Amino acid sequence: MKKQIFTLITLIVFGAGTAQTSEEAQVKQTIIDFFDAFHKQDTVKLKSMAKGNINMQSISVNKEGKTRLDENDYYGFVKNIAGIPDDKTFEEKLLDFKIRIDGKMANAWTDYEFWFNGNFSHCGVNSFQLVKEEDDWKIIYLVDTRRREGCKVLSKG
Repeated sequence: MKKQIFTLITLIVFGAGTAQTSEEAQVKQTIIDFFDAFHKQDTVKLKSMAKGNINMQSISVNKEGKTRLDENDYYGFVKNIAGIPDDKTFEEKLLDFKIRIDGKMANAWTDYEFWFNGNFSHCGVNSFQLVKEEDDWKIIYLVDTRRREGCKVLSKG
């Protein structure tokens, strides 16, 4: 009897861990797909990944050392991405993921480096808030930090 109870508890514990890992993998894949669409300037895909015209914010420090908060709506962001000329290259390299989930809400925290025309531009962190609708995770809010100091620049490629 003790062996059966131990087996049942083990299955429950590992089963719950697997379900969480599966959800985390789905959230991570949503973020990867977002940046794939971003790099391809795929505005249709980008629009489908957010729940409407969400708010986006960027936090940086200006030349005077004061905190700056820039705000943009998602459709403006998508329009700007579509307007980048073909002769310009850009890449946001994700360095790691920290994902937290509670039911239908998730937060993905991703450190990144941003490269423009093959040159390092800046680094920071993205914080995505997501909601799960049916089987899909949708972005409902995005805030990032942008800085040039304290970056761990990996490589150009």
